[in-house]
Amino acid sequence: MQTDVVKIGTRGSALAVAQAAEVRARLMAAHGLPEDAFEIVVISTSGDQIQDRPLSQAGGKGLFTKEIEEAMLDGRIDLAVHSSKDMPTVLPDGLEISAFLEREDVRDVFIGRSIARLEDLPQGAKLGTSSLRRQALVLRLRPDLEVGMFRGNVQTRLRKLDEGVAEGTLLALAGLNRLGVPHIATEIMDPERFPPALGQGAICIESRIGDARIGPMIAAIHHPQTGDALLCERAFLGALDGSCRTPIAGLARIEGDMLRFSGLVLTPDGREEHGIETEGRVADAVRLGAEAGAAVREKAGTRFFDSWL
Repeated sequence: MQTDVVKIGTRGSALAVAQAAEVRARLMAAHGLPEDAFEIVVISTSGDQIQDRPLSQAGGKGLFTKEIEEAMLDGRIDLAVHSSKDMPTVLPDGLEISAFLEREDVRDVFIGRSIARLEDLPQGAKLGTSSLRRQALVLRLRPDLEVGMFRGNVQTRLRKLDEGVAEGTLLALAGLNRLGVPHIATEIMDPERFPPALGQGAICIESRIGDARIGPMIAAIHHPQTGDALLCERAFLGALDGSCRTPIAGLARIEGDMLRFSGLVLTPDGREEHGIETEGRVADAVRLGAEAGAAVREKAGTRFFDSWL
């Protein structure tokens, strides 16, 4: 029996805490442990504290993980729960992504203040988002819209809609499902037309490499198919040196022992894009993703990636 309390690190938003609670529940079930065998430790990150500018101007994805990873390296927590799409491709020395929960719905949703569908927004309407990917995809479909920065958690963004700051916004359906509020979506976006972020919908668990106590515990709740899909997606992102400065979308799907991947990079204004589709065996997930990323980078050229930095 486990005697020491396992400390689970997480950001403090309602969604992040719900994700940590889901991991705790799965660990309890897998190992027959009571709830008080675990403690959820809320850690404020730089990404949570910076609300006055886009993350692309403040340092990128690591802003949502840095303080949590420091706590793990210091021994203040034993494992960390993250949204996979927030994870940088390069982790601090001594840490690894050790498990993924089964992936939720990967789609984005549109939430309109008075208009139900993105395509029905009036000419020049304002849409709020903090995601460069969503901005680029929106402008690809509706170049007439005014896209403005929209930071904050789900509740904050909904309040901003109510206050008329924007006529609509976009969020991940997975997050709404985990919060129990999928009904607030007014339109579910087609992933072929509006592809998700790499890693969207997947919760990952980060831990110290070689932790003999925590490693086997986490392994019991790992979902192999999600892990393989994310290996491909993260390899694609890594080959592109992708960050919050780059609008990148993509999705790996697994059927049996075969994996199909589609990826897309865009300019922030949505006017130029380069996509790729590939497939192969699941066992080659990392190679498929890395080769797809290299092919897109060669196709797009250096000018494409440097043009907005």
